[in-house]
Amino acid sequence: MCELVLDNERRREVSEALGMSFGRIRALRRIAPTPLTMGEVATALGIDAPYATLVVDELERHGLVERRPHPTDRRVKLVAATGAGAAAARRAETILDRPPSGLTELSAGQLEMLAALLEASRSPTQS
Repeated sequence: MCELVLDNERRREVSEALGMSFGRIRALRRIAPTPLTMGEVATALGIDAPYATLVVDELERHGLVERRPHPTDRRVKLVAATGAGAAAARRAETILDRPPSGLTELSAGQLEMLAALLEASRSPTQS
């Protein structure tokens, strides 16, 4: 189950397609939908603020994000995806949205059974 969920093959594929680590791609995917403050970037990624700064610096060097002034707080900068960054995030989503090959080989009945099992494992058992 772990191998299916983590699907390192698709992570490798997206990293190779975009030429950067999966961690940087993950950051870009969080930033692309809407500009975030540096604190929000750190929180969204579950990392500390100094490391978030390093991640954003690297994405900025690659022209994928830019820092902008916050509209209401001059002390804060927003991190926003550039056009190239938004395109890269969409490309990553396209690759990552494809179901793993193990799932595409299942029949409709097997997929229904799997969905039911996953739902049952998510919900607490009623006594």
